Amino acid sequence: MRISLQQYWNLLVDYLRPQKGRVIFLGVALFANIGLQLVNPLIMRRFIDSALSGGEMAELTVMALWFIGIALVHQISAVGVTYLGENVSWTATNWLRYDLAKHCLYLDMSFHNEHTPGEMIERIDGDINALSNFFSQFTLQVLGNGLLLIGVLVLLFRENLTVGMAITIFVAVTLGVINRLRNIAVPHWKKSREASADYFSFLEERLMGTEDIRASGAKEYVMRGFFEKLRIFWQTTVKARIMAFAMVNITWVLFSLGTATAFILGANLYAEGLLTLGTVYLIAHYTGMLSRPIERISQEIARLQEAGAGVARIQELLEIESKLSGGEWEVGSGKWREGQDLLPLPEGALTVGLEKVDFAYEADEARRPEWVLRDISFELKPGKVLGLLGRTGSGKTTLTRLLFRLYDPLKGQVRLGHKDIRHASLNELRQRVGIVTQNIQLFNASIRDNLTFFDADIPDEAIMAVIQELGLTTWFDSLEKGLDAVLAAGGGDLSAGEAQLLAFCRIFLKDPGLVILDEASSRLDPATERRIERAVDRLLAGRTGIIIAHRLATVERADQIMILEAGRIIEHGERETLAHNRDSQFAKLLQTGMEAVLA
Repeated sequence: MRISLQQYWNLLVDYLRPQKGRVIFLGVALFANIGLQLVNPLIMRRFIDSALSGGEMAELTVMALWFIGIALVHQISAVGVTYLGENVSWTATNWLRYDLAKHCLYLDMSFHNEHTPGEMIERIDGDINALSNFFSQFTLQVLGNGLLLIGVLVLLFRENLTVGMAITIFVAVTLGVINRLRNIAVPHWKKSREASADYFSFLEERLMGTEDIRASGAKEYVMRGFFEKLRIFWQTTVKARIMAFAMVNITWVLFSLGTATAFILGANLYAEGLLTLGTVYLIAHYTGMLSRPIERISQEIARLQEAGAGVARIQELLEIESKLSGGEWEVGSGKWREGQDLLPLPEGALTVGLEKVDFAYEADEARRPEWVLRDISFELKPGKVLGLLGRTGSGKTTLTRLLFRLYDPLKGQVRLGHKDIRHASLNELRQRVGIVTQNIQLFNASIRDNLTFFDADIPDEAIMAVIQELGLTTWFDSLEKGLDAVLAAGGGDLSAGEAQLLAFCRIFLKDPGLVILDEASSRLDPATERRIERAVDRLLAGRTGIIIAHRLATVERADQIMILEAGRIIEHGERETLAHNRDSQFAKLLQTGMEAVLA
């Protein structure tokens, strides 16, 4: 895979433009630093010629002091340039991380189902880490050393045309070889980055399943897989490094030839009396100085190949588009651009409607799709509660995912407030629809941040009002630090019931028009379940609700009942009517026991 210089340049411009002031200052500092490097050899040449011709000691002392002072200032400026370059680099890469993470968050669920968290961490952080040197060291070393290279050649031409021409030819050949070889390692680095993502994906999944692995005695199997992934990672990385260093070695050979050329020319011109000894020193020193910019440029080109693999993978990720229409995330702008035809959702409780909806998770034209939902049609009036029942795999959760628009149906239409949700803003839709599942995601952060999802605009008074409204004051008072209490990652220090209580507070803070409870009480003990029954009633008051349940008590508050089987509606109607109809499926469930039949 060849990465064009234009692609590198576009990436640099996009993420360095916001730091234009610092970049300009960095450029000025680079010019000053280069000038200091070129001045001192001139002072040394004058010092040598003056000493050989019997110059005054005072004059020699002054030149020596100037030499030391310039060397000191050069070192200080070099530190400053490096610091500023790293600052520019990390600012640019952090913005790139932000854009990439934001882009991935706005992709649909089919993308996230195909990529594990470990792989995404490596692609968003690991690949961009490889670019940090590209933004700082590449700019510093290639630009700075390129300017130093030009300066040295200009001064060599100034001293002697023959020497300048010979060294220029050497530099041109060397840089030509470097340019020809700059992409040689890119495909190998890309394989290395892919192996790294695969390794971290494997590691993340196994760490998450540590308990099951130990319980099933699969430790040896996991360790074998661990070593296999690590071996592939190691092999691909070693091969990539070998290919990168091949270019460096070639550069060293070429530089040795250039140094020999400079010594031969200098010696001949000195023997002919055309150059002074100081000028011969100057030519030798400047030629020696060329080794550093050429070596640094070759090293950075080698690193550029590693960065090239990261650039390729980042661009591949940014080119992935969400399968959901109705809004587009503008990478680099930091803004969510909504379509022009979007319609606002009505306030208050939302009407829910599905019309002839078909859905399959994997819709492949080459094979027949495995339908999860078929010909689903119903309407739920605003403020009403639907009890959604069915065996595991019947399509209950999938139906709610369509309402939250994690997926779009392959056929048919999903409506909220009598509007096709494909014509609604995704941001607004996900504010107006709230979901509580049995698996609650909690962060290693304070209670406040977990309730507000790190939204600092929500005041503590609003949070406390929600806690009081849901009747959770007693539970909250048991927390020693209140809203500042910090939760362990994943909520490991909370019971399942306490985690559910936090989820209820989150939904109440959103004030949605539709609330979906996806088996939200299935993990609660009877005592805790009784404690939140009143909270559920308050949450559903004035809102449309859909309750997925396995327990009879959970759907007692439902106005309507819908039963799914194999992705189709086999029964739908008013709960009271179905309960009193002995021939209905719901009445039979009541007689048989829902927990036994629906498990």
